[in-house]
Amino acid sequence: MTALTTSTTTEKTFADLGVRDEIVRALAEDGKQSPFAIQELTMPLALAGDDLIGQARTGMGKTLAFGVPLLHRVSTDTNRPLTGTPRALIVVPTRELCIQVHGDLVLAGKYLTADEGRKFSVEAIYGGRPYEPQIEALGKGVDVVVGTPGRLLDLAQQGHLQLGGLSVLVLDEADEMLDLGFLPDIERILRLTPDSRQAMLFSATMPDPIITLARTFMNQPTHIRAEDPHANATHDSTKQYVYRAHALDKVEMVSRILQATGRGATMIFTRTKRTAQKVADELAERGFKVGAVHGDLGQIAREKALKSFREKAIDVLVATDVAARGIDIDDITHVINFQCPEDEKTYVHRIGRTGRAGRTGIAVTLVDWDELERWAMINRELNLDCPDPPETYSRSPHLYEELDIPSDVTGSVGASRAKPAKKSADPELKRESSTDKDRPARARSRSRRRTRGGELATGHVEGAEPVATDAPTPEGACSDETAPAARRRRRRRPRKAAPATGSAAVAE
Repeated sequence: MTALTTSTTTEKTFADLGVRDEIVRALAEDGKQSPFAIQELTMPLALAGDDLIGQARTGMGKTLAFGVPLLHRVSTDTNRPLTGTPRALIVVPTRELCIQVHGDLVLAGKYLTADEGRKFSVEAIYGGRPYEPQIEALGKGVDVVVGTPGRLLDLAQQGHLQLGGLSVLVLDEADEMLDLGFLPDIERILRLTPDSRQAMLFSATMPDPIITLARTFMNQPTHIRAEDPHANATHDSTKQYVYRAHALDKVEMVSRILQATGRGATMIFTRTKRTAQKVADELAERGFKVGAVHGDLGQIAREKALKSFREKAIDVLVATDVAARGIDIDDITHVINFQCPEDEKTYVHRIGRTGRAGRTGIAVTLVDWDELERWAMINRELNLDCPDPPETYSRSPHLYEELDIPSDVTGSVGASRAKPAKKSADPELKRESSTDKDRPARARSRSRRRTRGGELATGHVEGAEPVATDAPTPEGACSDETAPAARRRRRRRPRKAAPATGSAAVAE
């Protein structure tokens, strides 16, 4: 396995690297003319059809490093016409990353055409969405597929996704797929692909299982690192601040950090889904434009929040680590670790959301007292020189000074956007509770009547729900005054049979 390493970039353009004009034009319209280091190193080999392993820190441009050569090769190969059978497959670990990679490839390939004038097609295949539209798209013809392992394997086993005609295969964020337990699915997918295809693997780190996987499905790959292998894993362009904070004061601290001078798009990371939603709700109540992305939300809600964040309709996104590798936005200025990451890898990926594409950024980590041991391990592994974070509160002077927060800010901005739901004044709407809606129709409509001593007891209907107190009392039903007595008589009956006088009185 050959290894190449560099830490500098040149002034070469994508055109200088031999990329076809249609792709160069699309990239230029998006403001991309000169490649980053990982792109400049990988493209000559990838364009030639060689297998390769690309390794670089988060935010260094790995998507275009494999995306541009992939689009170039499948669209220029005259021996393998684009008939609608997938020619390239990109496997990614998360839905968010799938959407991101799909968008980048659609943008870069918007001027490409397939055979017979058909538009060049890139399709995203991932879970959380209905099968039918994805199956329909595959039936119409797709040239490049980007997908998550589970849904790809499902459609391949059902016969809707044909992988026998692939000429390029890419595994993106391979270490994340290992962490999420996708390695067995990846191996099943690999067995469905032809041996003659080109293979590229991209990852921020290279644990041993990934190296073993690469050796099994790649042919003499070249290992490319876009920086010194012993360099610090974190971005030099990102200023990192770590504070020991009390759990009950964290939201107050975050609300002040969000008012720092020059603060732009901001991501807040939590370890749990429940905490992510709670923090988002509390910040919304304080007047911030905030969204949330976590596993308890449906896929449509997650995509809506990400779209709002990209389009700057909101400028704060609270997320669990599921979104850490799926958001590729260059102008994020701040990353806040509301809860200490689990390990040094998670820390690197979280703060890698800022300081991207040559920009600077700020990363703030709030460490609770019970997280100090975990932070000590992260600090030791990354040589951050901050083993004992200073005790900090929302009113600590050094917090305002270090993060450039105006001294007169409060814990909220403007009016609250979260409004409590209004209670309906319509008595007819109060009659049906949420449990009524969930109960089967047969159970709701049952109105079996009970007789006592051969007489009809109209004061009690078995299976009926209580009527709201502000609704009019139906004729022949128990009033509020008589109902308690009737209930007492039903609960405690004498040994000897007695006429149901209470019910008879009500019936009259």
